[in-house]
Amino acid sequence: MRIASWNVNSLKVRLPQVLQWLSAQDAAGTPVDALCLQELKLPDDKYPLAELEAAGFHSVFTGQKTYNGVAIVARDGAMPAAADVVRNIPGYEDAQQRVIAATYGDVRLISAYFPNGQSLDSDKFVYKLDWLQAMTRWLREEMARYPKLALLGDFNIAPEDRDVHDPAKWVGQNLVSPQERDAFKALIDLGLIDSFRMFDQPEKMFSWWDYRMMGFRRNAGLRIDHILLSAELAKRCSTCGIDKEPRRWEQPSDHTPVVATLALD
Repeated sequence: MRIASWNVNSLKVRLPQVLQWLSAQDAAGTPVDALCLQELKLPDDKYPLAELEAAGFHSVFTGQKTYNGVAIVARDGAMPAAADVVRNIPGYEDAQQRVIAATYGDVRLISAYFPNGQSLDSDKFVYKLDWLQAMTRWLREEMARYPKLALLGDFNIAPEDRDVHDPAKWVGQNLVSPQERDAFKALIDLGLIDSFRMFDQPEKMFSWWDYRMMGFRRNAGLRIDHILLSAELAKRCSTCGIDKEPRRWEQPSDHTPVVATLALD
């Protein structure tokens, strides 16, 4: 089973790239069974359900106009029908559509778009930390219910300095602050495992690059897109990597996919 996460920064704009990437994975003999998307930036009635179904995928999703929105796109035949679908964090009142969870067989997948935070002195940063606390509380309950759980998404957190192209330049900014890194560690302390760090990786591997200042060309990026696995799934994980190819395409998202391979019974 291969699972992936990709912040597409507008599904309306990048649906052709999503379909192209999925098709390319098929052609390479490494089909993706479930793709978690973030930043759909469209309301539910504009979600391209028919196009994805025609390509052989069923979806669960929650969106809103212009901002946010998340989905899980699962391959027909390879993945059971989605069950126990949850939209947003239960008990946490939030108009922003940032979380969708579903169970496929005995595997619980969660696609999440974590708040950006903007700056450490902003109300948006306060919201981010509050949201992270709510997410952690809920995940503790989810992990008790679902031993095979994967949290995929744009976390808007670079957990360590090695996940930042120039750590000194980023001191005092959001995405790398001690508060955010502590919140990421709190997720790890639940028993989740950063699948990317389970394996030897090349240096300077990132999942996001600013559109400005030739960020991608200079590899001035951050690793802020993650796949965290419960212990039951981590022991079944054989690979995890970042596919930079879609970031080279015309009019790309500023993020690129992260992919993990799991050996399931």
